[in-house]
Amino acid sequence: MNWKGRAGGGGGDSSPRSTVSRKWTLFLCLSSFCSGLLFTNRIWAVPEAREVTMPGSVQEDKMQRALGGCDSKSTEGKRDPKDILGEVSKTHDAIQTLDKTISNLEMELAAARAAQESILSGSPVSGDQKVAEIDERRKYLMVIGINTAFSSRKRRDSVRMTWMPQGEKRKKLEEEKGIIIRFVIGHSATAGGILDKAIEAEDRKHGDFMRLEHVEGYLELSAKTKIYFATAVSMWDADFYIKVDDDVHVNIATLGTTLARYRSRPRVYIGCMKSGPVLAQKGVRYHEPEHWKFGEEGNKYFRHATGQLYAISRDLATYISINQHVLHKYANEDVSLGSWFIGLDVQHIDDRRLCCGTPPDCEWKAQAGNICIASFDWSCSGICKSADRIKEVHQRCGEGESALWNAVF
Repeated sequence: MNWKGRAGGGGGDSSPRSTVSRKWTLFLCLSSFCSGLLFTNRIWAVPEAREVTMPGSVQEDKMQRALGGCDSKSTEGKRDPKDILGEVSKTHDAIQTLDKTISNLEMELAAARAAQESILSGSPVSGDQKVAEIDERRKYLMVIGINTAFSSRKRRDSVRMTWMPQGEKRKKLEEEKGIIIRFVIGHSATAGGILDKAIEAEDRKHGDFMRLEHVEGYLELSAKTKIYFATAVSMWDADFYIKVDDDVHVNIATLGTTLARYRSRPRVYIGCMKSGPVLAQKGVRYHEPEHWKFGEEGNKYFRHATGQLYAISRDLATYISINQHVLHKYANEDVSLGSWFIGLDVQHIDDRRLCCGTPPDCEWKAQAGNICIASFDWSCSGICKSADRIKEVHQRCGEGESALWNAVF
């Protein structure tokens, strides 16, 4: 009973308190909600203002830059075409100068290697090489190597009497025009034999030989050509190195003027380019023992300069010197030379003035103002009976001695 009465009494007293509490609770809730709205609006107002103003300034900056970029582009678009061509020309010249510098460094490296190999092997140093060393690698336009044999004394004398200057004139040609001319020959199978002594006596008289560390033989022409270029580049610092046969007539001034045009170009290979058949049949002239390397029977060789006369720039001669021990030799020396340049970035220049015929062909061309560089008979791979006929060719097709001394290379 007492427990129930207390409970009931308690319930009657708590009714008004409960009513007040609810009103205050509602008031407090509304107040908190309003305060929350106010507080939230103030917090959001700052970022909202920043988001509105900051992107605007960034956008303006971007617009100004874009407009500036358009202005600069429009200015560039108005550049003089001559200025653009001038810049292209300067870039081209810079590239050529860089190529030439690289070629010079390679040439010096090859010369140093050749000299070192000569010292290590105990090979004798020729008089020309001693002069070249003393001359501190003077610059020359070209070195002309005339390929000759022990049996070709009459041919050599006929060349000396026609297109090759002698004595003081040859020295003047070297000093004033930068042109070196030498007969190129190796040694006989019997070292110090009668053939070698005959060449030594001839050299003492004329002083126009370049002796190679090479045993002479027709089947060894590829090896001789390789050794010639390697030796020449180690002896003389020239822009071009030429190989010519001793039964070919040459106009030196016209040759020098032609080569001078390609002086600034790297890796130049100049000659009468041809692509003859690969001869597989044994016993015929120019038989190719390695004919199978060139494909099916009846195929032709790759383009290469005919062997009577060709010229290569210093960097190619240097390449031969550096790699001479691994360069393959084919039966024909002109084919061998062409094969050494396959795969290289070489400029092949086909100049038909390097393979004119003998009179009347070269004479007609000279009268028309197109003087030939070299003349010979294709049927003989040189001037037929050159020892007897080269004088006539010189008289009818020669450029004249004054042309050489008046030429500016």
